[in-house]
Order: sequence, then structure tokens, then C-alpha cells
Amino acid sequence: MINYEELFSDNIKSMKRSVIRELLKLTQKEGVISFAGGLPSTESFPVEDLKNITQEVYDKYGAKALQYGATEGLPMLLSELIKLMKDNENVSLNEERISITIASQQGLDLVGKIFLNPGDTCIVESPTYLGAVSAFNSYRAKMVDVELDEEGIKTDLLDETIKRLKKENVKPKFIYVIPDFHNPAGVTMSLKRRKELLEIALREKIMVVEDSPYRMIRYRGENLPSLLSLDQNNLVIALFTFSKIFVPGFRLGWAVAPKEIIDKFIVAKQATDLCTPPFNQFIAALFLNKGLLKKTVKRTISIYKEKNELMLESLEKYMPKDKGIRWTKPEGGLFLWVSLPDGYDCDEMFKLAIDKNVAYVVGSAFYAHGQKHNSFRVNFSYPTKEEIVEGVKRLSEVISEYVK
Repeated sequence: MINYEELFSDNIKSMKRSVIRELLKLTQKEGVISFAGGLPSTESFPVEDLKNITQEVYDKYGAKALQYGATEGLPMLLSELIKLMKDNENVSLNEERISITIASQQGLDLVGKIFLNPGDTCIVESPTYLGAVSAFNSYRAKMVDVELDEEGIKTDLLDETIKRLKKENVKPKFIYVIPDFHNPAGVTMSLKRRKELLEIALREKIMVVEDSPYRMIRYRGENLPSLLSLDQNNLVIALFTFSKIFVPGFRLGWAVAPKEIIDKFIVAKQATDLCTPPFNQFIAALFLNKGLLKKTVKRTISIYKEKNELMLESLEKYMPKDKGIRWTKPEGGLFLWVSLPDGYDCDEMFKLAIDKNVAYVVGSAFYAHGQKHNSFRVNFSYPTKEEIVEGVKRLSEVISEYVK
């Protein structure tokens, strides 16, 4: 009998199953209202437009759309994205600075692949996106986390952390942040912090990875410039995805970075999948060319704004008072973050929530070292309005029972 464990690489041994994917199994039971996933609302999907465009792709491009494609992406789609980046971000690009990815999760994996040797250090926010933790952990990185607040990453703590690491002769390979409508925290980095972050990165000559899956889905407040648009020194690697602004099933995203880094992205991607599906790229290119993305995003914003406001109203109405429970009030995106006072354990409370037929994602999953347990993430984009109200009622009952 073969001992498979002896054959596995150190890299795969360091990887763990996604906490969310495992939790979702528990939410499949009859009657559970789940706030656990990060799923877009199916109401936002442009099904009818895509029916017509798909036929047009067959009619116009036929076999070409069904053939292999270039690793860096379909020229037609790259051209449309260059226009989008100019219109939306005021960032001027050429094709040497942009590459198509299989959504932004592949972008995170490629960042890890091209920058991280086993034992290398990178800086992440605390909390941070668990998909990034999984990607960087798969290359056996040492993640150092820096706390955030309602203005995003605490740049004073970031400065202190980098200085401490320098004394230990450690230089981080990059700083990973989610500036807009943070997943899981729901906060948006202030303009002041964005500028301070870039100043620190320039002084210390450290790359910044800006993860921007939700940036276009703003329904309140002032639109702030991206780190990419503020960057004058080629410090930023920006990752974008169509998953939250178009459809997640196409698995399409794009990365923007200095030419030298995009070159490495392409080499690393060729070793992974050769190319992103051209058929999906043709559809996306025509969708953009016809101006349909703007219409879809506008509809998505309208849907999410209403659901977000309903969840905030329900939390205000039903959550137990005077228990020290607080939650973020995101100006966009898909998530908000609920925190109990220190000492409570939302991992432990999750069992009670499932018994009450409501689910969330435990907050410990979003810390690089799983060190905090008093918070959890809830999603408002996917549940129906009725499920949002009833689900918050059930959550409130769970918390009331637990904090006793």
C-alpha cells in the first residue's frame, strides 16, 4: 500500500481547504438562510443580452472563438479594458501593462508564484481576504498582518511594522490591501491613508498589491481614486475581476502592473493554464464594446443598495441593545462585518446559528493566523429581501442566547 503522505510536496501540505467552501456544506440543509457565501445576486446577471451576444460570437468569430488563445489575452478584450481603465480610473495603459486572468483569484496565485519563495514575508491587512491567505500560504509565505479600522489599513502601524522587520533584516515582498469595500470588513480606505501607504511603499521600495473586485459597485459616498491611479512610481499591481460586476461563471479578470511584472505573469500563467478561455473573452469584449457593462453595473448598484439598506435597518431594529455589538456600514460591495465584544467566540456561536437555521462566515477565517474569533462576515447581495429580514431576526436571537 502506497503512503501518499510521503509523496506530497511541502507546498500542498501547507494548503488548507477553504473555510467558506466547507461551511457552505453545512448551509445546504433545508431551511437555512445563508449569509455565508460571496455570491452576486442572480438578478444582476444580463441573461438576455448574453443570449444575443453569444450568438453573435458564433456568427462572427466561429471557430476562432473555440480555438486556443494568447496567454496575455484576446487583443479585442485588452483593447476594451484599456478604454475602461482610462474612463473609470484615469489610468493610461498599453497592452504591455495588462493581462487577462482567470478572475482575480488567479491573479493572487500568480502574485504568490512570481514573488514568494518559501519563508518570504508579505504584509496583509488584519482581517484580510481569505482567498489571499490561501494563495500566499500555498507558497509558504510568512504573512505579517497590520490592523485596519474604518479608514482602512493603519498606516502608522504599517510604518512601525516595516521598521521592526528591518531591524530583523526582513524586507517584505509586497503589501496586500483591499482599499474599496473591504472583504470582509466592508470599510473603504481614506484618501489620506492611500497616499500615506504609497509614500511608505516608495520610501521602503515595496510593491503594493491592490485587490479591486468591488470598486465599481459603490452606492453611497464619494468615489476615491484607486491606488493604481495615484501611483506615480510603478509600485502598484492592481487586480480586477468581472465576477462581481458582470458574471462570476465566466471566470474572467485582469491584472495591471509594470511591464516587467506582466511579463512574469504571462510566463507563470503559461505554466498553469496556457490561456484564459477565448470564447468567454469574445463575449466579454462584445459586451464592453456595446456599452452594456455600464447598464449592468447600474442595475447591480440599485439592487445591492436596497439590500444593504434593508440589512442595516434590520440589524438596527433586531440586534440586542447594550451588548456592545457593532457592525460596519459599507458604501459599496457585498459584505458587512459584525463584531461582538472581546472574549466572545463566533466560531463557537456558529453551531448555535446552524441550529437556528442561519449561517455566516466565522471571522477567524479572515485572519492570517486565525487569531481573532469575536467577529463574523455577512453577505447581503445574494439573499432575497425576505431572507435578509428573517435571517437577521434569527441572528439576533442567536446572539442574544449566546451572550447570556
